[in-house]
Amino acid sequence: MTKHLHQLAARDSDFLKVLAGRTRILLLWELYEGEKSVGDVAKAINIQETAASQQLGILKAAGLVSTRREGQRIYYSLVNEDARQLLTAVREVTMKTEVGAVE
Repeated sequence: MTKHLHQLAARDSDFLKVLAGRTRILLLWELYEGEKSVGDVAKAINIQETAASQQLGILKAAGLVSTRREGQRIYYSLVNEDARQLLTAVREVTMKTEVGAVE
């Protein structure tokens, strides 16, 4: 394998690690349809706002979400199209698995 392929594999691995957390997946799905405040996403997935903020910070550092401040509130948006496509693909695969298990 070339050095370049190792670098690409490392980048891919880092990207997937960010997406691998259950809470981060839930947060991304909440942001899939549009911008929401930290409080709104925390409430929707039943976690503390501080935990949501921490995980959203990881997603922001990875370039998957962006922020907008309005007064005291911070709003997050899913901005990475690759992450959006991967979420969709993963959901399609897991839904097939779920349907197969029910049949």
